[in-house]
Amino acid sequence: MNQLELEGIYEQAQKSAKQSWNTMTSKGEMGYLPSLDGIVQPSEILSEVSLGLVEIPIQKIIGTYTHSRSISFAHNFMPLMSKDTEFANKWMNLYNAHVQEGIREPLKVYEYLNRFFVIEGNKRASVLKYVGAISFNAYVIRMVPKKDPTSKTNTIYYEFMDFYKKTRINTIWFSQSGRFKELYEFIEKYKFDKPFYNTKEKQFTAEVYRPFRTLYLKEGGSHLKLTTGDAFLNFLKIYGLPQTISPQTHKEYIQKLISELDVIEQDEVNVETDTIEAPSRRKRVFSSLADRLSGKRTLKIAFVYAKAPETSGWAYSHELGRLHINNVFKDQIHTEKIVNVPESAEAYNILERLAKEKYDIIFTTSPTFVAPALKAAMQYPDVKFFNCAGTHSYKSLTLYFGRIHEPRYLLGMIAGAMTKTNIIGYVAPYPISEVISSINAFTLGVRAVNPYATVKAMWTYRWDNPEQGKDIAKHLMEAGVDIISNEDLPVPEDMSKEYGVYCVGKDELEKKHYAMAIWNWGVFYEKVIRNILSGTWKTLSDISSGDQSPLNFWLGMNTGIVDILYSNRNVNSQMKYLIEGIKSAIIRNEFDIFTGPIYDQNKVLRVKTGEKCDYEDIINMDWLVDGVEGELPNNEDLKPTDPFSYMKNIVKADI
Repeated sequence: MNQLELEGIYEQAQKSAKQSWNTMTSKGEMGYLPSLDGIVQPSEILSEVSLGLVEIPIQKIIGTYTHSRSISFAHNFMPLMSKDTEFANKWMNLYNAHVQEGIREPLKVYEYLNRFFVIEGNKRASVLKYVGAISFNAYVIRMVPKKDPTSKTNTIYYEFMDFYKKTRINTIWFSQSGRFKELYEFIEKYKFDKPFYNTKEKQFTAEVYRPFRTLYLKEGGSHLKLTTGDAFLNFLKIYGLPQTISPQTHKEYIQKLISELDVIEQDEVNVETDTIEAPSRRKRVFSSLADRLSGKRTLKIAFVYAKAPETSGWAYSHELGRLHINNVFKDQIHTEKIVNVPESAEAYNILERLAKEKYDIIFTTSPTFVAPALKAAMQYPDVKFFNCAGTHSYKSLTLYFGRIHEPRYLLGMIAGAMTKTNIIGYVAPYPISEVISSINAFTLGVRAVNPYATVKAMWTYRWDNPEQGKDIAKHLMEAGVDIISNEDLPVPEDMSKEYGVYCVGKDELEKKHYAMAIWNWGVFYEKVIRNILSGTWKTLSDISSGDQSPLNFWLGMNTGIVDILYSNRNVNSQMKYLIEGIKSAIIRNEFDIFTGPIYDQNKVLRVKTGEKCDYEDIINMDWLVDGVEGELPNNEDLKPTDPFSYMKNIVKADI
């Protein structure tokens, strides 16, 4: 290239530098390139480790080593010096060399917290960034910070170092702890079938991650605040692990994912807590149910169960709801139940079949179905999907759940009054927020009537598993408990009485059943269907509009969806009177269970005096109240193949 052409290129780079400078300074931030000596102090570093010659991603080169070098570049690594300087002349020569034969000499960089700072080769890095290079070789020295468990970034970085040791992948970063482990599980399953990549990890990066990143950024993902790694892991959880990603096959999926993330990131949730009525104003985003039902076409509704109603109290409670609406609406609706659906990505195949069979509404009745249900809801927007879970909120998928912690509090009161040993057992299925808040509410109920009692919690690590619950109950009996809170619901014809709250003794004759929490899903299903058939919800978008924040149904005892059933024989009249009084106060919103002061197990004040936990506090509860004996399982120890580990952190990113 001639000098005039090179000067034109340099002027373009310099213009980009000035734009970057103006953008940063207008926000009150430094416009120069970051320097490592201004970011980290020597006292913060544990050690320096040479990684040798490594291929590093260009976008992760974010600064230089010293401040004296940084003032030659803007924050985006473009040159600030005028074109008549020696600096500019060297930059143009490097650019020309790159065009003619490519820059070959490796950089020398420090790596700190998975970001790279140039020691030697700043102009080379600037030219490589200008031409849009993806990666380049560099001699890397890792600066390892001292371990700090109180720092989220530090914790994530130590997890990254373990991940890097196994994979040599340095292009991916996450905003939350535990995600490198989840990603590694996917990489382990990946099929290495192209030996010219030398390793499976290189093939995975080249064939899956980088194409995803290119499409994600091209389709607008760059405006979201979460990391590309967060979005990528969500993609794998929802759509599964492809052998390769291509625009022809995956562009539409990534567009749908970005659309979902865009709404979720706003961190606004529409939560219906008292009624099941239609919002007043919603735009017509999806096709009208009224139109689809023109000509008196029967409304087709599918219920998806993880187990059969004959073997599962949870499935049986939803089946009673299905039978209820059949009886109420008769030939206006047609319902179908699908049982023993796998609690994994395989469930999507069944949901896809139902969508293609023109079902109008599909209720997936277990929290373990959230990933495949979300995938199906994004893929088939003309079908309305509901998932029974109380986790996060999604644009395409409407969630519904009951405030089961309300009757759980009342069960705790009964248990606290009936115990003689002051040690009460609690069979906990899985460490998700619905279960954690229920344990806490139960314990607060126990302590309300018996401040000397404690609740010993043990985990089955399985959702809706009565047999394992009974096994855990035996361990609790061996630990000295005399009252146990077990599975909410019995399976049909279960005469064991090992559900709800019951007392235990040396033999079966001493076992007494006191009370149980009940789910009246028919109440919810009837109101949903009635609103649709009556035209109150004229469109699918009335239920969850694409231009509105997501809508959750989180309904309590005031709607009748959750309630308590107690034994008239085994619960005395004084206790009944107290329970009915507290229940009425809950229904009238005169009594809030999670009102401070509330302390956790470590005597730390979690809810201040007079303050109340709101929806977000309760569905994100990850601590146990004072009075609980037992620990929350470490999520790192849970297998990602377990249903709840699989769906953990899907879409919703804490940023």
